[in-house]
Amino acid sequence: MYWSVVLGIWGIVVVGGILAYYAAHLPPASEWAVPQRPPNVRIVSANGTLIANRGDTGGEAVRLEQLPKYLPDAVMAIEDRRFKYHFGIDPIGLARAAFVNYTSGRTVQGGSTLTQQLAKNLFLKPERTMQRKMQEVVMALWLEWNYSKEEILEMYLNRVYLGAGAYGVDAAARVYFGKSARLINLAEAATIAGLLKAPSKYAPTRNAQLAEGRAQVVIAAMHSAGFITAGDAKNALFNPAHVVTSHNSSSGNYVADYVMELLPGYVGSIGEDIIVDTTIDWDMQQAAETALTSRIAESRQEFNVTQGAVVTLNRSGAIRALVGGVDYRKSQFNRAVYARRQPGSAFKPFVYLAALERGLGPSTIRRDARVTYRGWTPKNYTKRYYGDVTLTQALAFSINTVAAKLAHEVGPANVARTARRLGITSSLKSNPSIALGTSEVTPLEIAAAYVPFSNGGYGVVPHVVRQIRNEKGEVLYRRSGDGTGRVVRGDKLSEINSMMAQTIYGGTGKRALLAGRPAGGKTGTTQGYKDAWFIGYTSSLTTAVWLGNDNNKPMKKVSGGTLPAEIWAWIMETQHQNIPIARLPGVPINLAETSPLQKPGTAPARRQQLL
Repeated sequence: MYWSVVLGIWGIVVVGGILAYYAAHLPPASEWAVPQRPPNVRIVSANGTLIANRGDTGGEAVRLEQLPKYLPDAVMAIEDRRFKYHFGIDPIGLARAAFVNYTSGRTVQGGSTLTQQLAKNLFLKPERTMQRKMQEVVMALWLEWNYSKEEILEMYLNRVYLGAGAYGVDAAARVYFGKSARLINLAEAATIAGLLKAPSKYAPTRNAQLAEGRAQVVIAAMHSAGFITAGDAKNALFNPAHVVTSHNSSSGNYVADYVMELLPGYVGSIGEDIIVDTTIDWDMQQAAETALTSRIAESRQEFNVTQGAVVTLNRSGAIRALVGGVDYRKSQFNRAVYARRQPGSAFKPFVYLAALERGLGPSTIRRDARVTYRGWTPKNYTKRYYGDVTLTQALAFSINTVAAKLAHEVGPANVARTARRLGITSSLKSNPSIALGTSEVTPLEIAAAYVPFSNGGYGVVPHVVRQIRNEKGEVLYRRSGDGTGRVVRGDKLSEINSMMAQTIYGGTGKRALLAGRPAGGKTGTTQGYKDAWFIGYTSSLTTAVWLGNDNNKPMKKVSGGTLPAEIWAWIMETQHQNIPIARLPGVPINLAETSPLQKPGTAPARRQQLL
């Protein structure tokens, strides 16, 4: 007894001296502080639906009382069963780990407590040295002295790495199960806790079978520790967790990435958790994503089309849906915002508007015949010439020679100025071929340039951020201001709309016809079928659809009036389900009956003089 007490005292002195030695190599205790958790950016739709979390962690900071009890219980059961009773170091656990490792001849178990793991994550480098281990012990004792067990556990759960770029249990729950950590079930909690041993190895997105086996070990440990009943354990084993991969491939990630690109311009550097309220309508977003991905999946082999983009804006330029590609998980490039492609005939409305503003009208006659400008000879899609046609017929049936003639009459520079006035921001080449959309634009900017046709002729600035606030509810940014003012006169707006409506009612865009709802639009197909567009609008929404291939390989005869028009109609029919029918300036409700479109070459037309 005597010598045991003596040895114990000397042991404490020696251990204390060792800890004091290594503690001396640390900064003064007065300077120790728990570093701030990297801020999270919560990006939500217009109705509050979570679109995505962004930031270094990938999830929100959650309070311990907000989590289901079995989540922290699962972590303690498998990692540190005596967490609530030790003082930062677990001598019993260390002795057990040493014995197991000695008898097995290799490192099988670790003796670190949750507090030690937190200390390592917060303050130290991941070095496998005696100095780092002793400093970890010192920092663990400091944490236990300054924080309660609940605070330590909460910090640990919000900061620990859990694979797939997720730091903290909320990020892990969203990455693997597509939900907040507040909502996970017992099997999902066990799966997350099982990741702590080796996040990359046991990640369910990497090896589902291995992850499920590890979760079973956690459930057994929870029952053994008395955290759950035998019935709870049995139910969890028979209903394992299911990984939700759609969370990682959802088109909402394109929106989130775009928002993160814009944030520095609104709030500068981010030093706290913030919430970004966007203009996205989540129902419209899902409708656009479903229409694009499902139609491309059906047509991939037949038409050699692999990619697409969709963007929908309302009358004020607010982005209501934005789909930057078919599968975010496979490609994070946002084609809706950044892909510059030739719009083809989808650019012609700006040519015709420039001509209308110089005195021509929808019934003005131009001759569809061979023409050459500076060695360039435009050809029609049908390889035919139709003789005398009205401008309405020429636009509705996308006759290239007439568009080229109009651009020559008004001047390519005037066409470019008209396009820029309506919202095109990309560089435009003022040459004769501008009439056929040979200058590259993005889906977002050309959609924004079509919006004035729907809203009475007013230019807009496309935007996706409505408001930015912190967790306290303090507003850091709120959008204000209007667009660029009137960019199309009322009489010319009615004329161009009547012509664009005929494209849908009887021209190349017939597949985009909406039941009983006035709409206008234009098809676009580039040379060799490398790009196919349909851009159209109602009095409420404007949507642009682009299809093509990233490697610029041609599709198999996909024109703007085929798949893009079909996708556009599908999207717009869904997006307008709760929007009342409204008149479009210049377009009667029953246009097809009051003003039927005559096909070129089937009716005589009277020629009019040039400008």
